[in-house]
Formats: sequence, C-alpha cells, structure tokens
Amino acid sequence: MRRSSTDESTYHRSPSLDSKDLGFAPGAFRRYSGLYGTGAGPGPGTGGQDSGSSFFGFHSNPGPKATKAKYTSPKGNKYVVFYLDLSFIFLLELRRCGMAHTCLQGVKYLMFVFNLLFWLGGCGILGVGIWLAVTQGNFATLSPSFPSLSAANLLIVTGTFVMVIGFVGCIGAIKENKCLLLSFFIMLLIVFLLELMVAILFFVYTDQIDTYAQRDLKKGLHLYGAEGNIGLTNAWSIIQTDFRCCGVSNYTDWFEVYNSTRVPDSCCLEFSESCGLHSPGTWWKAPCYETVKIWLQENLLAVGIFGLCTALVQILGLTFAMTMYCQVVKADTYCA
Repeated sequence: MRRSSTDESTYHRSPSLDSKDLGFAPGAFRRYSGLYGTGAGPGPGTGGQDSGSSFFGFHSNPGPKATKAKYTSPKGNKYVVFYLDLSFIFLLELRRCGMAHTCLQGVKYLMFVFNLLFWLGGCGILGVGIWLAVTQGNFATLSPSFPSLSAANLLIVTGTFVMVIGFVGCIGAIKENKCLLLSFFIMLLIVFLLELMVAILFFVYTDQIDTYAQRDLKKGLHLYGAEGNIGLTNAWSIIQTDFRCCGVSNYTDWFEVYNSTRVPDSCCLEFSESCGLHSPGTWWKAPCYETVKIWLQENLLAVGIFGLCTALVQILGLTFAMTMYCQVVKADTYCA
C-alpha cells in the first residue's frame, strides 16, 4: 500500500533488496534527504541500493535495537534544568541566610538590652555598698569569725561581679563576638550553679547551720561597743530595736558580756539613757535569733519570689547568650 505524499512521519521503512522499483521521484528524494541530512542521490552505477540505505538512515536489515529506538532529549534542555535547579537552591540558601540574619539581629538587641539592665543593676548595688562602707563602716558585721562578711562588702563584691558580667555580655552582643559570648555564658553559669549549690546545702544542713550561727553570734556579743567594731554595734542596736528582741537566745546572753545584770539600751521597752541598768521588767524578752527566723518564715513567699526572679533573670541571660552564640556560629558557617 502506497503512503501518501503528505505524510509527515520521519520514520520510513527501507526498501527491500529485491524491489525492482528503485527509482525515486525528485520531490520525494528532496523530502527524505532533508529529513535525514543526505546530500547525494542514487548513483547510476550502484543501482540505488547503497545510496538508498544511506540517505534513509537505516540498514537494509534492521536489528532489534533499531526497532526499539528511544527518545533522547537535547543537551541544551539538560543544561537549562541544571541552571534552574542551581538558581532555586541559591535562592533557598539566600532566604535561609536572610532569615538567620534577621533572627540574629533580634537576639542581638534583646541580649544587649538585657545586659545593659544587668550592668546598671550592678552599678546600683556597687553604689549602695560603697555608700554603706563610707558612712556606716562595716555595717551588719555580726559574725566575729567572718569580720569581712559585712553588708557593705557583700554589696561591693556582688555589684562588681554583676557589672563585669553585664559588661562582657553587652560587648559580646553588640560585637557578635563568640569568645565574649561564651565567656559570659560560662561566668553566669558558674554563678547560677554556686547559688543552687548553696541553696541545696542550706536546706540539707539547716540544723547544723542553726547551731553554728547561734554559737558564733554569741561570741560576737563580746565585741559589742568595742573600739573598731562600730559595724557590729550598729547592727545589734538596729536589730534589737526594730525586732523588739534582746540577745541571741535570751536577754541573759548580755550578762556574760557585761559580767553583771545589764543589757544594752537598745533592749529597753522605752529607750532612755542607761535604761539597760534597770530591772528586767523594762527589757524585751524575745530572743533575736528566733524572732528574725520567724520573720523570715512569715515573709518566705517574698523571699522565694525574689529568689525565683533572680534565677529567672540568670536563666534568661544563659538562654540569650547560648542562642546568640549558636546563631553567630551558623552565620559564620553557612552565610560567610
């Protein structure tokens, strides 16, 4: 059956070797040669066999591979897809780096504000400590075993340490310095662990601490009014006046100090000059140690809230520091 001359298929069956009609119309030859890239027609001496199989692009006896030809995409399309994939990956990486940079900036300024407040708080504590040291001497020095453990010295040391930690955190945040951020994290973590350890030891050894504290405070009574112990004298006077108590465990604790039946004037129900020489009926009878302990227990909620707020501030500082440290490391690794 003859194919139509208008057939646009590019696949044609090769003529048989036994075919006698090896002549081709000029138009058909041009159409097939254009399709298969053949530039010569059938030669007169060849009978058209070699030429026919050549310009048709098929052997006269096609094998199974020729009959199962597969479609092969042009190389240009592969390159285009490859470039599109690279562009898409690049845009994803660029977007991820932009989001990481935005997150880093947010954490950076949050940490800077947090540490600025931390530093200002340290300045305030240091200022109060210096004021107490200058105006009140060793204020609130009750223990003779630890004469340096006064309110002024504690505030000075605490304020200085808080200022140093806040300063390191501020500089590390604003400069995005990994070393300073890690140093801030380590210092704050050490402080937090020390506070936690002290709290645990206090609750575990409460009875032993009570016994030692009472014995040490009674020793400190012998330094009351002595030269160079203005801090201890002022501390006992304020405690006995404000809490309306006398002595550590009883007003008789003062008898050993004066070697007579006498108490400080701050133990009197109504303060007057040398009122401590009067009869015991005019003195406070409550022990100061138990009175202060009961006051702390009654205000345990406020003490607990203060402790929780302190721990929360430290945990926030640790979280900000480690988050920013990780963000800086990621930015240096992926978006350098």
